[in-house]
Amino acid sequence: MAGTQGIFARRANICFVEIIMENEATTRIKINKMLEEAGWNLIGENKNVEVEYSRSDYMLLDSRKYPLCVLEAKKENVNPLSAKEQARNYAEKQNARFVILSNGEISYFWDIQTANPEIITRMPSQKSLEERANLKRDKTAFESENIIPEYIVLSQNQNLLKEPNYIDENTREKFCKDNGYRILRPYQINAIMSVQKSASNGNSRFLIEMATGLGKTLTAAAIIKMFLKTGNANRILFLVDRLELERQANKDLRKYLSKDYESFIYKEHKNDWQKANIVISTIQSFLIGNKYKIFSPTDFDFVISDEAHRSIGGDSRAVFEYFIGYKLGLTATPKDYLKNTNILDFKDQRTWEKRVLLDTYKTFGCESSEPTFKFSLPQGVKEGYLINPYVLDIKTEITTELLSKEGYAAIGVDEKGESTEDTVFGNDFEKKFFNENINRKFCECFIENAELDPVSGEIGKSIVFCVSQNHAAKITQILNEMAMEKFPSKYNSDFAKQVTSIVQNSQDMAIHFAEANNLGGKSRFLEGYDTCKTRVCVTVAMMTTGYDCPDLLNIAFMRPIFSPTDFVQMKGRGTRKYSFSGVEKTQFKLFDFFRICEYFENDFNYSQSLTLPSEKSKPKTGDDGKDVVYTVPEILISSAKDNVKTSKYIAVPEEGMRIDREFWGTVEDECDKYISIYKPSGEIAYLIRNFIKSYTSDLRFRDIIEQKKFAELNTYTGFSFNDYKSLGDLKTELPEYIKGNSALNKCMEEYARFRN
Repeated sequence: MAGTQGIFARRANICFVEIIMENEATTRIKINKMLEEAGWNLIGENKNVEVEYSRSDYMLLDSRKYPLCVLEAKKENVNPLSAKEQARNYAEKQNARFVILSNGEISYFWDIQTANPEIITRMPSQKSLEERANLKRDKTAFESENIIPEYIVLSQNQNLLKEPNYIDENTREKFCKDNGYRILRPYQINAIMSVQKSASNGNSRFLIEMATGLGKTLTAAAIIKMFLKTGNANRILFLVDRLELERQANKDLRKYLSKDYESFIYKEHKNDWQKANIVISTIQSFLIGNKYKIFSPTDFDFVISDEAHRSIGGDSRAVFEYFIGYKLGLTATPKDYLKNTNILDFKDQRTWEKRVLLDTYKTFGCESSEPTFKFSLPQGVKEGYLINPYVLDIKTEITTELLSKEGYAAIGVDEKGESTEDTVFGNDFEKKFFNENINRKFCECFIENAELDPVSGEIGKSIVFCVSQNHAAKITQILNEMAMEKFPSKYNSDFAKQVTSIVQNSQDMAIHFAEANNLGGKSRFLEGYDTCKTRVCVTVAMMTTGYDCPDLLNIAFMRPIFSPTDFVQMKGRGTRKYSFSGVEKTQFKLFDFFRICEYFENDFNYSQSLTLPSEKSKPKTGDDGKDVVYTVPEILISSAKDNVKTSKYIAVPEEGMRIDREFWGTVEDECDKYISIYKPSGEIAYLIRNFIKSYTSDLRFRDIIEQKKFAELNTYTGFSFNDYKSLGDLKTELPEYIKGNSALNKCMEEYARFRN
């Protein structure tokens, strides 16, 4: 080992990994295997690993045979972090930047200049470590980066600011739009600067909450440029969870950054990613066959997760957490699994840990459930960037009963053709209860009331959300039959198309509907007009998250929706502004056939903690130890006639629906202010929050408190009589605080006006 001592004496600013072996045999076997899997050679002519047995250290060498990495390990039952300070001392003596600590079961990678130790599940390769060593991260570089509206486009046209028509700030957006330039809006600049400030303060994880249609990808592009330009990242991984989002992200990022950086969609070939600064991929591409493990955990310096609320659960999280370094989450609908929960309430520690893992805020380093930056739908509408829907609430005679507490007494036939009857509810529609007359009535109402394209006069581009693939097929057929009758020779069965996962080329169909604008061909209503012949895409779960179709004019919910995340995402497809040959889009219609808006306005319990998603498990067993056999509920096919019972338009005000305010709004901010000022005990802080929100937003709750009808709290969802008693002296204090708070008073007025 004399040669090794010489190596240790050399000073190298690359990587240092140390190992302390107490009872080293088992640990050494595991570490040897991990090193070999990462491409290190422990024996032979190409040997690039040396071992100093007196100290049980592995020295990993770079391609020049200089020290690159020293592995310092504890035996299996000892936490390797216990060697942290000792390893740091070794690293500093060798002028090394990196440390890896391992016990064979768990390993940590540590950049002692810029970060904390991070868990890795695979040893880095020699090439990856050498490239990592060349990355001279400097968080102070963020501070000097000037984020201006033209941050994205200046490198493409350095003379932009010298243009004579660019002097007047009011003409900036029009000038850039006319010339194909994308400038950053004020809230996007604020988002970028929030990440800039957070990174300058030493944070490595960030979360941006931004309502659908506000340009998260453009914002992300500017953040990518900031990290690359300041030298804080060399290679970036942009992860999405759907193929259509991958294509859209690739198109957008190329448009924004291709003049400066090269992007590439990773698919099959490992070496292709090395050509790119920005790699764009679906999580699924990395998961198939565990392909992400062909990379080293140090291969990407910055990982961005689009639709972050969906990329941190299950197998997806394995990909996201595999790579170490900076992490950015983008979402319109964060999952707050820690809201209104307390670890003391959970007897099973694993249940609490699962909540922590799935919580969007916790995952991205936002411990207080406050994102790095947020900009809501109401804010977007107020500042003129987004639009609210115009709701058409339609209930038929049958759906009125389906949606009632008593349900609908249905008479029909079962799958055997025998007469049967049963009480069915809204959730049973197109699952257990089938009635074609209801579907026909839905389609008829849609055709008669749909928002029209302001230029061609035909039904505007629309998305219909259905219960299932079979339901989508039925609705598509009915719409095409009606369109053939109402608009002869215009569509020839192309008026509506089913866009679901079982349909061939459905991903391409979604693209042709939105981007290429040629799904089914071109419009036959107005010669030369650039819009699709197909007017309606009928889907189930596709075209929900991240799907960008700004000229969309109608969204129809021909299915019940009980998830607030799904509702926000689906209706968000229509909020983007658009100009139809100079005619501005000022609204879009939302067809609500299942009192969805009413449910989220009046009935949904916003203070209730989220239910954890169910886990896949083997079949349950009965008392006799045998597998329980679950029977499929019998279907009921009804031929009962149906008619519209009630139909009303609801113009959503500027402040948005309750769900928009609850997800983002002022009330939540004021709750935070009260708690931060008065610092109540943790046991009642969540009760204070629920009281303020209920008192502000619910006329019934306010009436119960003001009229002292406290017995009614026993039947009030979200705030019980015991909760009220637990407030103590705050029972009288909180209503006075709310009445004296101008922001909350304004919210109360807005809620009352919306309900009236």
